[in-house]
Amino acid sequence: MKGCAVINGHARFDTPDTVRVGQDRLTAPRIFINVDGRAIVRDLPGVDKVPFLTNRIILALDRVPEHLVVVGGSYVGLEFAQIYRRFGATVTIVEMSTRLIAREDEDVSQAIREILEGEGITVRTGAECIRFAPHAEAVAIDLECTSGDPEIVGSDVLLAVGRRPNTEDLGLDKAGVATDARGYIQVDDRLATNVQGIWALGDCNGRGAFTHTADNDFEIVAANLLDGEGRRASDRVPAYALYIDPPLGRVGMTETEAGTGGRPLLVGRRPMNRVGRAIEKGETQGFMKITVDAEARKIIGAAILGPGGDEAIHGILDIMNTGVPYTTLQRAMPIHPTVSELIPTVLGEMQPVR
Repeated sequence: MKGCAVINGHARFDTPDTVRVGQDRLTAPRIFINVDGRAIVRDLPGVDKVPFLTNRIILALDRVPEHLVVVGGSYVGLEFAQIYRRFGATVTIVEMSTRLIAREDEDVSQAIREILEGEGITVRTGAECIRFAPHAEAVAIDLECTSGDPEIVGSDVLLAVGRRPNTEDLGLDKAGVATDARGYIQVDDRLATNVQGIWALGDCNGRGAFTHTADNDFEIVAANLLDGEGRRASDRVPAYALYIDPPLGRVGMTETEAGTGGRPLLVGRRPMNRVGRAIEKGETQGFMKITVDAEARKIIGAAILGPGGDEAIHGILDIMNTGVPYTTLQRAMPIHPTVSELIPTVLGEMQPVR
């Protein structure tokens, strides 16, 4: 690209406007940090004595594990668990919490567990103490759970217990750039750091850990600097997907989050076995759920777990971005036969919840 130079190397700040890459010093009035993140390797007992995989290392495997033990029952762990189960591996998921993906509502967590267990994946929750030890067959994992065997022997272990930003070796202290206790670069609503002329985008700023949030970070900064707009990160409606099969599409708050403020809610729910498109495809696992602020009459969150859930959720995401009452979507004429055509039906069947 004309006017663009790509330099491969480890960049570290020398001063607020100067970055050193090897022996080269680069000076600029504006610097943008977008350094991604990496898998967390927690200091679990024995983890330093056994081989393990991360989300990056596992992509280089040229074989199917005989028994893959996934430590971590959240998004990355669940996706890889289902992938390798369908490749033919025996798969066990070990999660310290009492349920999978604890940030989701309980009904979503339970439905996802049933989907995975239905494919032959063993799920162990409530693993309060996890210890690793070498074993003749590869790795032994000792557990303290409410039920199940106290030891699992696996051929491979995937650590999927979270991610951390790649910020600890950037010389941020020399530039005076502030980070929080977890290492995320602190930014304002326009993604500027506390140092004039330095912005942080993507996974390293704690404003999202997805490709689409990183892309949107760029759009915000570019629009503000180049076009004089006043775009803010807080204006966007949070949305993401969990790519198991069927996928989970999520937007806004969970029902649990929405209920913590004491506001009156309307909640509508419909199982996929009552959605024509899902029945026709023979994929009736999951459900759709929409949460509405009863006083403001606006959608504040939704979950679609089922065929095309990651696509169907965009209809709700778009209406939330417009800020119009939920009745606008309820009165829309959807296309038949689709999963989305039942969204107005769900909105028409909502019940009050406090």
